[in-house]
Amino acid sequence: MSDAPAHDKKITRAFVLAAGLGKRMRPITATVPKPLVEVAGKALIDHALDRAAEGGIETAVVNVHWLADLMEGHLSHRTGGPALIVSDERDALLETGGGIKKALVHFGAEPFVVFNSDSFWLEGPHPNLPRLIEAWDADAMDILLLVAPTATSLGYEGAGDFDMNPDGRLSWRGEREVAPFIYAGVAILKPALFEDTPDGSFSLTLLFDRAAKQGRLHGLRLDGQWLHVGTPEAVAAAEARVRESAQVA
Repeated sequence: MSDAPAHDKKITRAFVLAAGLGKRMRPITATVPKPLVEVAGKALIDHALDRAAEGGIETAVVNVHWLADLMEGHLSHRTGGPALIVSDERDALLETGGGIKKALVHFGAEPFVVFNSDSFWLEGPHPNLPRLIEAWDADAMDILLLVAPTATSLGYEGAGDFDMNPDGRLSWRGEREVAPFIYAGVAILKPALFEDTPDGSFSLTLLFDRAAKQGRLHGLRLDGQWLHVGTPEAVAAAEARVRESAQVA
């Protein structure tokens, strides 16, 4: 039995992926970076940063590339929530893995949360980021993903990403199969995972693959409903679902 104090589970730093081009959100993203697209009266990145604050995140690193001046201006006007550090990727888009690797100096040796800036969901009875942090087990896991049921995720029409064992371990779906869970865009990672990774641009999928092969990629099922906001049409559908939820509440 471990003698480790409960506060060892506390994770206080996050990285928010906000540098993408948002191609599927065009024409909106011709003039507005995707993280600043509003859903239910609030920019997507503000939804993410507010969730981070609710989960106890004290410092968040946000990377910027496309329309970076607009991103920096918006972030500079935020009040409350985590302290913000901008990681400037104007010179080169580094993808999800490369962007985080560039900013590792801000995380030390401790695990941290990664948010896709367009991660958007309706909470269930128990807020999901605190649940994710509570479920983190560094002895058993290298990566812990928040995953949502493929069948009930609004605006998602793909075949899913993962199967999940009873103990929470994830495996990628097979070719031509449909998997019950999709990555909901929030994860906990160890900085050490980046030690043997390429320089420059690479995807976090590389790290997910490695962890899965070693049985150290785990998932936590989202409590609530994940809303996919990848296209202008999906934004309208998500806003309608938020309104419905408010009326029920």
